[in-house]
Amino acid sequence: MSYSSIAWLPLALGLTILGLVLSYLTYRRRGLRPAMMGTAWSLLPIAAYLTGSIEMLWKIGAAIGQFGSGFVFSPMKWAGIGVTGLAIALFLAAGGRTRRKASRDARRAARGGRRDEAEGSDTPAALGKAKSTPGTQILPTDRQRVPVDRATASTSAKGSRKSAPPDDDDLKDIEDILRKRGI
Repeated sequence: MSYSSIAWLPLALGLTILGLVLSYLTYRRRGLRPAMMGTAWSLLPIAAYLTGSIEMLWKIGAAIGQFGSGFVFSPMKWAGIGVTGLAIALFLAAGGRTRRKASRDARRAARGGRRDEAEGSDTPAALGKAKSTPGTQILPTDRQRVPVDRATASTSAKGSRKSAPPDDDDLKDIEDILRKRGI
């Protein structure tokens, strides 16, 4: 069946008239807004005929049909799908490896920076960092921690705690993450 074997004007005009009648009935039952939407949809078939869009859509549909019918029984086209799948899998694998390598390098650099800080300083916070084992950090932090004076901290919080707990880097990292998220 070809495009020219169908009488498109009566078909488009009939669909438009049917849609307008249904839009009028919708206006009587539901109101103006749904009727206006129905009228807009009803005018599309005649607009497609007048602009030549029906012929374009017919040709697109015919091309898709020819591609599909030639595709189903062709081993060469199925091999092309297999190669396309392999290419997509390789793209995804290569992208994941790059992201993982970048994050791994960032973690190593952060751990190395903390070790250098701990070795070069005698503050209690730095001594606490030196005690932690590598690989136990949840996430590296970018900001510097300021050492807290234990005497002033314990006097200001006398009623809440009896003694200050020892420094624990893992808990500080978790507290920083929670604080960033507003929890």
